Parts: sequence; structure tokens; C-alpha cells
Amino acid sequence: MWLYRNNPRSSKYPIVLYDWQPSRKADHPREFLKDFSGIAVTDGYQVYHTLGKERHDLKISGCWIHARRPYAEFIKSVGTPAAKGSIAAEAYLMITEMMHIDNGFDDLSNSDRQKQRQHVLQDKVDAYFEWVKLKYNQVTHNSVIGKALAYSINQEEYLRMFLTDGRIPMDNNYAEQAIRPFTIARKNIVLMESDHGAKASAMIFSIAETAKANNLNTYEYFELLLSELPKHQDDKNLEFLDNLLPWSPEVQKKCPSRLKKS
Repeated sequence: MWLYRNNPRSSKYPIVLYDWQPSRKADHPREFLKDFSGIAVTDGYQVYHTLGKERHDLKISGCWIHARRPYAEFIKSVGTPAAKGSIAAEAYLMITEMMHIDNGFDDLSNSDRQKQRQHVLQDKVDAYFEWVKLKYNQVTHNSVIGKALAYSINQEEYLRMFLTDGRIPMDNNYAEQAIRPFTIARKNIVLMESDHGAKASAMIFSIAETAKANNLNTYEYFELLLSELPKHQDDKNLEFLDNLLPWSPEVQKKCPSRLKKS
């Protein structure tokens, strides 16, 4: 299951799209993104880097949460007291500090955020990669820590990308959060019997997660869709769909989330 979503902080209408495909080949995101130009924030999967190299109008940016994760997993496995002073603990703190500083720039314009990043974070990013390469030469490369350090080294070009553009977030957490409901559901579903069933599930999850991203009550939204769509089965003009989109004023009024902030 491939997942694509826009950045809700910079997009008027949050959209979450699941795309079921039979493999993890580059052909699938290549087809999905063929009409998209701009910036894609991804994990370290090589397929995305391949697409970025193929096209001049598509930039790939790395995720610092993915860079930090192996250090966090090591700390969790040995326990915080035992990890104190270790390479993993030091790397974790360095990345966390950078992300904490960057969070302080959230209210700035894109141009001001870029300036602040280059003024405040550029040196910290440089220091991190210099430190990572030094430590990598001091550890067994095939060890857990060696692989964690290697991930950052191999992803350096993409992890640095956020410094070049104030629109780029340091992580792809919005996508990570959106894929989690499917991951949890998969444990209950156990298996899907056909590609058609999987594609249908992708559509349902796309509607549900887009509704949640637009602060809707998903149950009430599905109830509305299942009530209204049958009334238009013979319609040739599909403009009625505009009033059923998650961000339409009518839908927002009829299906507000109970958790929606005032």
C-alpha cells in the first residue's frame, strides 16, 4: 500500500490518498506522480531517489524522524540508563535538538523560515554529519549503530534538503500518521483476497483519512455519502460532487468532528 498526502500546514484542502499496487517497484510512484511537480518528503526508500534523479521538476527530501528512529530503537532495547553516553543517545539528542529548534519556526513565512534555518540550523546539521562520519569509522559497520550511522550518511543529500526551502518539513510524519490506521487494520483483516478488494480498501481508507484530516466525523460523513450518492446515479453532470467533498461548507456543517477544536 503506497500512501500520498499533501502538507496540511501549507495546503488549503488536506488530502490523503492510498494507492494499492502489487509490488514496491518504482513504476507505481512514477505513474502516480507523473503529473506532479514540486517536493516530495519521503523515507529513505531508494525508489523515490530514483524518481528524483529522473526528473528536474521533482525534488526528494528526506525525513529526520527516520534518521533518528534507529537510535531510538537501540536506546529502547538496552534501556535509557544503559544507553546514557552512547553514540545512539548522543545522535538522538542532536537530531531532537534540531527538530525542536525548527518547530520554533512554524509561525514564520516560508522565506523567513528558510533564513532562520540557514542562520541557526546550518551549522548544527554540518556538525551532525561531520560527527556521524567520524563515529562511523570507529564502529563495526555491520552493527546496529553502524547501520544507523550509515543511514544518515547515505541519506545526507536528502536530509539536508529542508535547509534549501522553507516549505519543506523536516519529517514526513503526516504521511506516517495516515498509514498507521491501515497498518493496524491489516492485523484485523489478516489478508485481502484479490487486487480488486485491496483497491476498494484503498478507496475507503482514502475517504476516511481525508475526512479525518478535514476535521469531520467519519461515520457521519460516510452516512451522508451513502445517502446522497444514490440520488445521483443517473446524473451526467458531476458538479454535485463539489458539495460532497470533505471541505465543502455544507459537509463541514453537517458532519463536524466531535474532536474538532473551536
